[in-house]
Amino acid sequence: MTVTMGELTGNENFFREESLPANTQRPGQIHTSDLMLCGSDCLVLFYESFSSSYSYPASGQINDPDGLSFALVRDSVEVTFQAVP
Repeated sequence: MTVTMGELTGNENFFREESLPANTQRPGQIHTSDLMLCGSDCLVLFYESFSSSYSYPASGQINDPDGLSFALVRDSVEVTFQAVP
């Protein structure tokens, strides 16, 4: 899946799509390379770690996050996701 993601709050990029599946949890700590849903229509890729009290549905994680913050800290970036068996 390839999407164009926009910069959101200085530590994450987002992509909006209607009706993404959501089953929320409160992770407490967000890690660089976490891929989560925000609500039911926004896919978020975090490029910096931080503590959070928000609830997110966990969706996945990037296997090799080296250079992720450098690549994503832009107004708009094209990102390709591929499931790894």
